[in-house]
Amino acid sequence: MSTETTSRPVVGVFWMLVTGVLFVGVTALVKFLGPRVPAPEAAFLRYVMGLVFFIPMLRPLLKTGLTRRQWKLFAARGFAHSIGVALWFFAMARIPIADVTAMNYMSPIYVTLGAAFFLGEKLAARRIMAVIVALIGGIIILRPGFREVGLGHLAMLFTALVFGASYLLAKILAEEVNAVVVVAMLSIFVSIGLAPLALMNWVTPDWQALLILFCVASAATAGHYTMTLAFAAAPVAVTQPVSFLQLLWAVLLGYFVFDEGVDIWVIVGGLVIVGSVSFITWREAVLKRRMLTPPALATKV
Repeated sequence: MSTETTSRPVVGVFWMLVTGVLFVGVTALVKFLGPRVPAPEAAFLRYVMGLVFFIPMLRPLLKTGLTRRQWKLFAARGFAHSIGVALWFFAMARIPIADVTAMNYMSPIYVTLGAAFFLGEKLAARRIMAVIVALIGGIIILRPGFREVGLGHLAMLFTALVFGASYLLAKILAEEVNAVVVVAMLSIFVSIGLAPLALMNWVTPDWQALLILFCVASAATAGHYTMTLAFAAAPVAVTQPVSFLQLLWAVLLGYFVFDEGVDIWVIVGGLVIVGSVSFITWREAVLKRRMLTPPALATKV
């Protein structure tokens, strides 16, 4: 099976390109929506609408015999992801698309650290250096003291952190439960987790906002599916570099569609983080590790 997988790199690259375009589409739609719908409510509606795609899986879900421990892990992941999604929607309405995209690349770094501290993953000297380099990339993007660090930037710092925690919990559950169940349970628990936050400051959305959010749910679901196809066709070491083209798409989208200036330091910082994550991924592939460090797109909404 390994031979078959590595013999289809072109297919894997193609599906990862499609995945990147779909997630950039999600970003563009959320940016277009802006603050007209409060962030927790927008995130809640995105996940509730996304549940439509899991209706065919309802019967298998009901037949899944989950242990009490697994229910607790699903709930913990849902709680963490709920916070991350709400913060991501908040940041998207306030800072440039390129900033959001570049800072989201920090999630795999947090996963690498979390895997070392909580799952016993070995943190060799090279990986420590790569993590330090990635953190420097984050500082280059923020440049505290040289630019205004807004609430959107702070929100993205926490977004990447909680998305990393969500991925670690997903990694644990994926070894015990079918992947479809893991994805479906995330949508269910995030919908539940975001409901109280959404109701606290509910603003009745118009039909245009609902249409945008349904398109967000559709594009995000399709993106996760095509990402799965990419991973099935080729090793992560092949598809990972392609996923970083999303930073380029984000910069172009912000410049040509949303009239956002091009901040060269955001691009430099993003590329530094990209290089760090790519190095860790390459080392895991060379050493044939369990690939605990996730692909960059695996922590998307």
